[in-house]
Amino acid sequence: MKIEFIGPASLTQDGGIKYPAKADGQDILCYFSYEVLEDIDPEAIFGDALEHFVKHQLKLLSIAEHKIFSGHAHANQIQIVSNDLPSDWAS
Repeated sequence: MKIEFIGPASLTQDGGIKYPAKADGQDILCYFSYEVLEDIDPEAIFGDALEHFVKHQLKLLSIAEHKIFSGHAHANQIQIVSNDLPSDWAS
């Protein structure tokens, strides 16, 4: 499976982030919850969600890639929440 994260990241009404991707040419919307943005770096002062996403973009997109490969996309969307964070990834 070929996955491309095409972006750009944008803020959602609930404070999360959406990030467009393609899997084998099919559009997939990756949604990162506000909570996962907070929990990816619990020591950091959480300010602008987009800046925080960019700071941790590689880790977050790696989780999204794993979920896509694992077949967790539904209706061309995946959701990344705090429970998706490996315990040893906290910054």
